[in-house]
Amino acid sequence: MNKHVAIITFNPAYDLIGYTNKIHYGAMNSLTTTGLHAAGKGINVAKILKYLDIDITVGGFLGKENKDGFQKLFTTMNFYNYFKLVEGRTRVNVKVTEQNGALTEFNFSGFTVTKQAWETFSNDSLIWLKKFDILCISGSLPKGIRLSSFTQWMKKLNECCPFIIFDSSQETLVAGLEARPWLIKPNHHELETLVGKKLPTIEDIVTSARSIQKKGITNVVVSLGSQGAIWVTASEEWMAKPPSCHVVSTIGAGDAMVGGMIYGLCMNHSSEHTFRLATALSALTVSQGSVEISDRAKLDIMMARIVLHPYQTMITGETQ
Repeated sequence: MNKHVAIITFNPAYDLIGYTNKIHYGAMNSLTTTGLHAAGKGINVAKILKYLDIDITVGGFLGKENKDGFQKLFTTMNFYNYFKLVEGRTRVNVKVTEQNGALTEFNFSGFTVTKQAWETFSNDSLIWLKKFDILCISGSLPKGIRLSSFTQWMKKLNECCPFIIFDSSQETLVAGLEARPWLIKPNHHELETLVGKKLPTIEDIVTSARSIQKKGITNVVVSLGSQGAIWVTASEEWMAKPPSCHVVSTIGAGDAMVGGMIYGLCMNHSSEHTFRLATALSALTVSQGSVEISDRAKLDIMMARIVLHPYQTMITGETQ
């Protein structure tokens, strides 16, 4: 039986996505527009799970002035909508991919959440979120939400929902870790920022992920781009590597991985199957340049091409 899943994204964005052969800084650049999407990390996770036939409830904040694109998406995708409208505009993120696969992002500011709006949402959410088995909190915080208030809210959520998946960065990531969520998914750079040092080798990454896991985070998944990903639990260490593929865009790849991890949890899949699926979803997103599953057969083929091993097996018997 499918579990009830809610996804909270406080700072969604309209993603304006473009492509160019090479960015020329300080000069005019002509871009090929590939899409304008109602998005944000949590929305991307919700899309993946909906494509996998999981019913999704979404919540957070939207700016009143440009809400229509998101509300159309929620209707089209059949999301249950708990977003609260606030004064102002939801931000726009410009994402430009170059021919060599490099992604440059320009993330603009958006609405500001008032103290009253935050208190209303946080208090109400602690009531309606009690009915969910799995909760994903994804993305950054908009202006107006204090980090300390966010931490306290997450700690209270832990009392009613034991399976909290948290994916953020910078100071929001640090604030959320204080609540000891069940699973986090930093990328390589974010993990280095958390531990305060460079992590040049896979062994360094695993060791640092293990140190965080021992502080009370049950699962630490580290995404490593083309190198794949590492998953550290209290009893297991897995490494997954995708096949070489043409990079159309890396936008949403990490979110697709989070969606795969949540799906595995929903369906009570084994660790191996869950991680293989999550890595395949990430690789598929990179190769097609969109956060969707348009062809389940392609996903099955990608899953079969993922190289996955327990990490200790790789140390003793195979190349890292």
